[in-house]
Amino acid sequence: MDCCSRLVMWKRMLLLVFLFSCLSCSVVVRASVTYDHKAIIVNGQRKILISGSIHYPRSTPEMWPDLIQKAKDGGLDVIQTYVFWNGHEPSPGKYYFEDRYDLVRFIKLVKQAGLYVHLRIGPYVCAEWNFGGFPVWLKYVPGISFRTDNEPFKAAMKGFTMKIVNMMKAEGLFETQGGPIILSQIENEYGPMEYEIGNPGREYTKWAADMAVSLGTGVPWVMCKQDDAPDPIINACNGFYCDYFSPNKVYKPKMWTEAWTGWFTGFGGTVPHRPAEDLAFSVARFIQKGGSFINYYMYHGGTNFGRTAGGPFIATSYDYDAPIDEYGLLREPKWGHLRDLHKAIKLCEPALVYSEPTVLSLGRSQQAHVYNYKAGGCAAFLMNSDSNSYATVTFRNMHYNLPPWSISILPDCKNTVFNTARVGSQSSQIKMAPVREGFSWQSYNEETASYDDNAITKVGLMEQINVTRDVSDYLWYSTDVRIDPDEQFLNNGKYPWLSVQSAGHALHVFINSQLSGTAYGNLDNPKLTFSGSVKLRAGINKIALLSIAVGLPNVGPHFETWNTGVLGPVMLNGLNEGKRDLTWQKWSYQIGLKGEALSLHSLSGSSSVEWMSEYQNQPLTWYKVRIFSLYHVPRSWLNPTGNLMVVFEEWGGNAKGITLVQRTVQSVCADIYEWQPTLTNYELQASGKVDRPLSPKSHLWCPSGQKISLIKFASFGTPQGVCGSYREGGCHAHKSYDAFQNDGLLQNCIGQQSCAVTIAPVVFGGDPCPMVMKKLSVEAICS
Repeated sequence: MDCCSRLVMWKRMLLLVFLFSCLSCSVVVRASVTYDHKAIIVNGQRKILISGSIHYPRSTPEMWPDLIQKAKDGGLDVIQTYVFWNGHEPSPGKYYFEDRYDLVRFIKLVKQAGLYVHLRIGPYVCAEWNFGGFPVWLKYVPGISFRTDNEPFKAAMKGFTMKIVNMMKAEGLFETQGGPIILSQIENEYGPMEYEIGNPGREYTKWAADMAVSLGTGVPWVMCKQDDAPDPIINACNGFYCDYFSPNKVYKPKMWTEAWTGWFTGFGGTVPHRPAEDLAFSVARFIQKGGSFINYYMYHGGTNFGRTAGGPFIATSYDYDAPIDEYGLLREPKWGHLRDLHKAIKLCEPALVYSEPTVLSLGRSQQAHVYNYKAGGCAAFLMNSDSNSYATVTFRNMHYNLPPWSISILPDCKNTVFNTARVGSQSSQIKMAPVREGFSWQSYNEETASYDDNAITKVGLMEQINVTRDVSDYLWYSTDVRIDPDEQFLNNGKYPWLSVQSAGHALHVFINSQLSGTAYGNLDNPKLTFSGSVKLRAGINKIALLSIAVGLPNVGPHFETWNTGVLGPVMLNGLNEGKRDLTWQKWSYQIGLKGEALSLHSLSGSSSVEWMSEYQNQPLTWYKVRIFSLYHVPRSWLNPTGNLMVVFEEWGGNAKGITLVQRTVQSVCADIYEWQPTLTNYELQASGKVDRPLSPKSHLWCPSGQKISLIKFASFGTPQGVCGSYREGGCHAHKSYDAFQNDGLLQNCIGQQSCAVTIAPVVFGGDPCPMVMKKLSVEAICS
């Protein structure tokens, strides 16, 4: 074979190899996640994504599958979570990914449910979490300054971010690997911080963005509340309302990373509540203005277990008035109302991701946002932004009645399937029913700063966290005060006045082992001052100050420099000499409580001391009791028998008032208008199964294990009030109760877990008031 023939043959062989290789490649589908100005694009498809925050450490692994399933049933596509650095790296290079911190297990459960994940690595999280998610040891890295253009901080931050990204890659959890993670987040709400810091902040933002992109996750990165997020990072909005928001580049999608479902609870504050109607309005308004990603913060808030609450003065509960409550139960009507909203939005999705909206004025405070489908037709959002008045508007030659502060969704520009102010899902009344009272408490008295022979002794006052390194919330400050026998107050009874200034957060003052007084800071001002008379005697007196940290700061510029504990001055007034400054005399320090050192909260530790059987109503007392229960504390923590509950009472409260209660649904309610639009009607008409709208139905259902035992209230007409306090109005159908309790043609709800009753005059014995807009209000007892 000559050279030319060989060359031709090799060319043919190479061509065949190339063609075979291309053929092989064509059967390998590689996932991709990108974006454009309309939406996040997953495997070539633009998507309107509904997301919800569920933080894995704020619930137990046993709860995770149920929480994720309830999120899916509520219409979510994505589960969003932070990654909590201080939980995963409690000491440098020592990692923990077990139990409530088993991040990989949590993400795999989300994948199992068929949902996506938005992983907010941060690693700064804020989140009302202790120290904003940073491990306390980070504070003591030489030369460090948090969240700015600082080399020690950037090195530590990059190290942990790489740790998490590499772990996700090793487990194949990014969407490009076939996993569920479609988005990641670097930093968190840094824009306001950058504004305060200036140029070092801007340099840090650019570095953080470049570092994140260089990790090659294959999915987009997000920065929330970061108007100058560098390309290709997507900037996103957080807040109660985000319809005003626009991304910083026209080719980025409009994302809402935190739609606040409520708010956190602070010590001594009220429990916040956000109505389902207002939350639904804010989401619909965001979507109608081109939004394509919405995340509820929180969808399940959960619990700040252990010492994880930050702030300070954030309560243990992180319920957040979320659609799934702290206990993992559905919060109705919020969960159900949002579920129906999500269904309505998804009906419009093909139009939302295809076209730009046309905005039409329908009145002074009324608008229509109209989107066209690729295949023809359109979807519309009709808004009435007047918060007080109803509005009747004309759209495409049809009349629509819009309640105040509401949006109606019309997937076909004709039929209303959902209105944000019309709650079609049931609501519920929750009760906390006592299930165990009259505990036989045993007590153990805490010692006041004298149990540790290795106490630190220094001249002057020391900052608390520098001493404790956050291994305990408690630090004892102790000093001796000598009182001469000739002091005047010993004879006239006018005791000296002790003044203690502390950087926070709470303080108990003991004089010669007796509680003399207490002072607390608060959420707005954690600093405090104790001021009160103290009963001193001639000779040596011991002043012991028990300083308590109620969570570390989680937000603000350079919060690593913030202090807590008794920093002084500490002044004693009313002596013969006038004032005596105790600040710079010798103080001894003891970290933590003796009960902590003995692990009295554990089964082994509690058996290591002698407990008193009689009740001790005094401060700094430990109480223990054996409980036998199957109740949510959470449930997975309890055994059928032999559970140990230990309570430490700082101030001398009455432990006899403690009971175990079970959180259950007491009653369920429905409150629906006779003409109220429903998704079911639209779907039936769209399928051709019916040619006209059907009357809506009142659906009632009790949780698993409970049945409807009584119809407490029922009125078809013009009933007044809300669930739990309904009352008849001027118009009332007298057979309203019969519709829920009779056999035969009508639904008998009694004894059933669920039932449905059609809302039409004929069902209730006729129209009690023609030409009047009527509704049905009903409350059923679950037992």
